Amino acid sequence: MRETLVLNASFEPLARVTLRRAVVLVLQDKAVVEHAHPGLRVRAADVDLPLPRVIRLCRYVRVPFRRRAPWSRRGVLVRDQHRCAYCGRRATTVDHVVPRSRGGGDTWLNTVASCAEDNHRKADRTPEQAGMRLLRAPFEPTPSDALLLALGAADRDGLPEWLALPA
Repeated sequence: MRETLVLNASFEPLARVTLRRAVVLVLQDKAVVEHAHPGLRVRAADVDLPLPRVIRLCRYVRVPFRRRAPWSRRGVLVRDQHRCAYCGRRATTVDHVVPRSRGGGDTWLNTVASCAEDNHRKADRTPEQAGMRLLRAPFEPTPSDALLLALGAADRDGLPEWLALPA
């Protein structure tokens, strides 16, 4: 079903959990509901609480400092919102701006989402050599931005404005 965003006591994004896990954390008084799905509630014999979309832990959880979000193919597709960096259509693959055969690596700044046609057309060349232009420059998301991006567009639309990603 839906996932719930978990915030640390300091309001920094920590993780995504299932709706069931979020309700359990709230019922155990380990978390409070910061933002709920409008009009939806969880009801039982002795329980009536709003369906959580964002919860905040009551106690601060120390998290090892993570300077960078780990790179992944799925992460690149999510970062680029499954849109091809060359034509804007639906992307299904990841393209290396500088091909791996020419020393380009699997990094946030060297990979973009691409449709299969454009990936094949560009082949083993740089975009300049292939006569292709990037619609958006690749960027490296922060770990918290990567977590918010991974929530999905439908879930992000309902987040409060103080938590939403900058455009």
